[in-house]
Amino acid sequence: MTDTEFNQLTDETFRKIENALENAAGDVDFELAAGNVLEIDCAGGKIIVNRQAAMHEVWIAAKSGGFHYQWTDNAWRNSRDGSEFFQSLAQMIAQQGGGHVDFD
Repeated sequence: MTDTEFNQLTDETFRKIENALENAAGDVDFELAAGNVLEIDCAGGKIIVNRQAAMHEVWIAAKSGGFHYQWTDNAWRNSRDGSEFFQSLAQMIAQQGGGHVDFD
């Protein structure tokens, strides 16, 4: 994957997250901070989503831990267990009191 492709994919990913959070009914807010860091505020604390351009990964930091996602088979997949990014993020938001977020 080239840097340009990575930037396009992550831009699309961040837009999808922002659109879903804007339409979420739960207790969740977000802000795109400096350095392409997306801070998601839930009742139970923050979840941080950021791009790691040098590694071509997207990372999530939540109360449940830190997770690295690589683009594999047309989806962001956890580098440890293969779980899909948006399903995992929805679960983390729900676990931290942000309610249900639909990324479909």
